[in-house]
Amino acid sequence: MLQHYIVAAVISYLLGSIPFGLLIAKLKGFDLRGSGSGNIGATNVYRVVGRKEGLITLILDVAKGAVAVLVFSLIFPKEQYINVVSGFSAVLGHDFSIFLKFKGGKGVATSYGVTLPIYPLASLAGAFLWIAILLFTKLSSLAALLSFLIATLIALSSPDYVVRMFFIVLYILMVFKHKDNLKRLFNREENRIKI
Repeated sequence: MLQHYIVAAVISYLLGSIPFGLLIAKLKGFDLRGSGSGNIGATNVYRVVGRKEGLITLILDVAKGAVAVLVFSLIFPKEQYINVVSGFSAVLGHDFSIFLKFKGGKGVATSYGVTLPIYPLASLAGAFLWIAILLFTKLSSLAALLSFLIATLIALSSPDYVVRMFFIVLYILMVFKHKDNLKRLFNREENRIKI
C-alpha cells in the first residue's frame, strides 16, 4: 500500500538525517563543519577528533542505514520493495539532512548500511575493498568510490532489476557528493589520512 511506502520513506529519511558525526564531535568540543574537510562523516571525525570517535561514527552511520531497511522490511513484509525505498530515503537523509539545512555527509557508510541487508555479497565485498584500498592508498575518497563501484558491479549480477538500479543510483549519488574530491584526486591534491 502506498501509505506504507510513505511512512517508511519519511521515517527512514529522518533516521538517516541524524548527524552522528557532528553530535559526537560536539560532545568532544569540536565543530566539524569548521574543522578539517568540513564534512560530518567518519573520516573527518577521525581526522579532527580521534580514531575511537571516527570508528563510532562509522558504525552508527552504517547502523542507521541497516536499521531503516531491516525495520521496515519486518513491519511491512508484504511490500516487495519497501527495503529499497527505506534504504534510499536513509541515504538521502544522511546526504541532505533536514537537521543541517539539507546539507550532510557523502553517504558512503550509510550506503553500505542500507545495501548490507539487500545484497550482502556485494555490500560485504565492497566494504572489504573499502578498508583494503584505504589502508593501501590513505585516500578515503578514492577508497569509497572504487570500492562501491566494485560493489555495484557485483550487484549487477542480481536477477532483480530494482536491486541493480538501486546500487547504480546510490553510486551516482555518491560520485555527485564526491565531486570536489574527484577534482582534487585528478589534480593530485587530495589529502591523505594518517592510519
